[in-house]
Amino acid sequence: MPVGTRGAVRALTNTDVESVGAEIILANTYHLMLRPTAELIAAMGGLHRFENWKGCLLTDSGGFQVFSLAPKVDEDGVVFKSVYDGAAVRFTPERAVEVQEMLGADIAMMLDVCTALPATTRSLREALDRTIRWAERQKAVHTRTDQVQFGIVQGGTDLDLRIESAQRTVAVGFDGYAIGGLSVGETRPEMMAAVEAVNSELPADRPRYLMGVGDPISLIEAVARGVDMFDCVLPTRLARHGTALTSTGRVAVKNAKYARSDEPLDAQCRCSTCMLHSRSYIRHLVSVGEQTASTLVSVHNLTYLHSLMQRSRTAIMRGEFDQVRAEVNDVWMEGPGQGPGRVRREASAAQRVWSRIQPRQHHVVSPHNDDMAEPAGPDR
Repeated sequence: MPVGTRGAVRALTNTDVESVGAEIILANTYHLMLRPTAELIAAMGGLHRFENWKGCLLTDSGGFQVFSLAPKVDEDGVVFKSVYDGAAVRFTPERAVEVQEMLGADIAMMLDVCTALPATTRSLREALDRTIRWAERQKAVHTRTDQVQFGIVQGGTDLDLRIESAQRTVAVGFDGYAIGGLSVGETRPEMMAAVEAVNSELPADRPRYLMGVGDPISLIEAVARGVDMFDCVLPTRLARHGTALTSTGRVAVKNAKYARSDEPLDAQCRCSTCMLHSRSYIRHLVSVGEQTASTLVSVHNLTYLHSLMQRSRTAIMRGEFDQVRAEVNDVWMEGPGQGPGRVRREASAAQRVWSRIQPRQHHVVSPHNDDMAEPAGPDR
C-alpha cells in the first residue's frame, strides 16, 4: 500500500498512483485529525470523496506517530503535543475509532501502544497488556458496518510475548490482523522470527498485515512466512533523494556515470517513467532540484514493488514462489554499507536525532510516515 499520510501520496496525483497498479492506499489518522480535522473531512463527504480516491483506503490509527512524541500515557489514553502548533491533544482508543469512522476508511486500525526497540521485557509486557485492553474497548465501540477493523499484535522481538499477543488479539476478534512494532531498528532475522511466531497463531482466513516494511528482501521473506499486506514510505522517500529500486538493485541516478546514459531506470519495467525518460534526463532533474524528478522516480519505485507483489502472487498460485524468492535475494542481498538495511539504520539514526531535537523543531521521524527529517510545514 503506498502511503498517503495526509491524504495524498507525496509528489503523486491519484492518477499516478492508479497507474502503478495500486488498489489501496494508506492515510494517517494522527495527521488528518489535526489537519484539516476529521470533522471537516466528514463534512466534505469522507476521505474517499475528499481526496477523490476511488480505490480502498486504510487508516493507520497514528499510534506510532503519537508514541514517537513521548506522550503522557495512562490507562484511558495519551496526551501529546501537536507537531503543527504545540497544542496538547488528548487521544483515547475510543477517539481513534470515532475519528476513523468519520474519515470513512475501508480498513481502520486500532490504537496500540508502540514501544521502541530494544526494550525491556517489563516495558514490552506493559505495552502488550494495555494494547489488549484498548483493543477490547475499540472493538466494543466500533459501529460502522461498511468498515472493517484490524487488531495489532505487539511484543517486540520477544517471541513468547509475540505469541501471547497474537493469541489474545485473536480472542478479541478482528476482521484482520497487523504485526506492529517492527521495522524500528531490529535486524531482519529478528523481524522475521517475530513474523513467524505471530503468523503461527493468526487465523489463515484473515488478512495479515506487516506494518512499515517495504524493502524487497523483507517483503519477499515476509510473503514466504504468510504475510498478505504491507505499507512503507521507502519507495517514495528514496525517490525524493534520487534512488530507484530496479530489477538489478538500487540505482542512485544522481551518480555522474548516468549523465549521458540513454537507458531507462530499469529496462525490464513498463512504467511511464521507464517508457518515456532516460537516466540522463532524470539525473538532470534530480541535480537541479526539479520536483518532477520525485514524481518520475516515485512512479517507477511504486511500480517496481507492485510488480514484485503481483509476480509473487502469480508464482504462489503456480508453485514457483521459491524461484522468485531466490531471484530477489540474489539481487538485493546486502553488502557492507549498502542495500535496504541501510535505510533502516538511517531511520533509526534519525529517530535518535529526533528524540533530541523535537522540543525545538516540529519534525516527525518514522519509518511508517513519509516525513523523515522533513519539516511538517503548512505546505504539506
